[in-house]
Amino acid sequence: MAFFSKLKDRLFKSSSKLDQGLDAIVEDGGEIAEPEVTPSSAPITPAPEPQPPLSQIDDPIVETIPEVVPAQDPEPAQTSEPAPEATKPPAPEPSAAPKAGLLSRLMGRTAPSGEMRRVLDDDMLEQLEELLIASDMGVDTALRVTANIAEGRMGRRLSTREIKEILAQEIARIMESVAKPLPIYAKKPQVVLVVGVNGSGKTTTIGKLASQFKAAGKNVVIAAGDTFRAAAVEQLQVWGDRAGVQVLTAAQGSDPASLAFDAMTKAEADGADLLMIDTAGRLQNRQDLMEELSKIVRVIRKKDETAPHNTLLVLDATTGQNALSQVETFQKLADVSGLVMTKLDGTAKGGVLVALADKFGLPIHAIGIGEQIDDLAPFDPEDFAAALTGLQE
Repeated sequence: MAFFSKLKDRLFKSSSKLDQGLDAIVEDGGEIAEPEVTPSSAPITPAPEPQPPLSQIDDPIVETIPEVVPAQDPEPAQTSEPAPEATKPPAPEPSAAPKAGLLSRLMGRTAPSGEMRRVLDDDMLEQLEELLIASDMGVDTALRVTANIAEGRMGRRLSTREIKEILAQEIARIMESVAKPLPIYAKKPQVVLVVGVNGSGKTTTIGKLASQFKAAGKNVVIAAGDTFRAAAVEQLQVWGDRAGVQVLTAAQGSDPASLAFDAMTKAEADGADLLMIDTAGRLQNRQDLMEELSKIVRVIRKKDETAPHNTLLVLDATTGQNALSQVETFQKLADVSGLVMTKLDGTAKGGVLVALADKFGLPIHAIGIGEQIDDLAPFDPEDFAAALTGLQE
């Protein structure tokens, strides 16, 4: 629950964009819903004509109108009889529910009958599609989601809140099948290869996962396979020291495939449960770098033909639709088995995660929203859908 609250707080760019967009769509062509006259609501629904007595209006501003105060009779000094009770304004019925005052309406606490609503029609659906596409959900996924929203609801008058709830349900439904934790096998060591483009957050993700697995009682070893970037090795060593996890390194510029092979031998001899292998960031359009990744996989399989047992692709949420092409490329070369999405706190493109789930169906093991160890958590589709749409609890 703490992570969900943090997710809602930090996933502000995507949720704010959808919030504002949904509000604008409903207001464009919408209207304030008229209250329905029923026996229970009739007493609190004033008729437009004639105007009700001033004493029955509870807005504070009308209390200063002079006509509310009865005129002072100059004769009372000559008689000791009190003024007739009938001249006093009638007291409001205690059982009648008060009409929302001006301050309450300004703060948005109006009755449900006063919500802005709009009829769900073709024009509204087209605007919803454009909004979802702008949130990087992708054309195909946006069309599929809006079609599901329209089913059985065409012609209905919907409020922003209702649309958010329906949209969140559709997103959670799409993503329910891909929300899976990283599987742990009896095989020792279980080899987890971590891949991704430059700057996607691979090294930090490995450190967080290793720390969490160590805390869960697993014997974890990290191989610093990004032998070309000294900062990556140093970063892993910091995480290793923090979590009490061994980090295996090699000389800068050495062959990462050889390091992976040696790390497997070491992890096996030490009886490690997990071996997490970092790799250098590489762009999917650099053929030479992608071939190097293929070599690492081939060498690992010489040691264990079933390895790597997990291949995690770490994606940067700020790349938007480019994440789709990254999945396609890495899946061909490294047989990606699951995804981790990072930097959801810094993008208005959080909808790309929905597009990835809809197109590839790969397990989403975790999402990241910051640099702290508890800013990486298992993926929960309902929490994510609520945070993405700005739906409050």
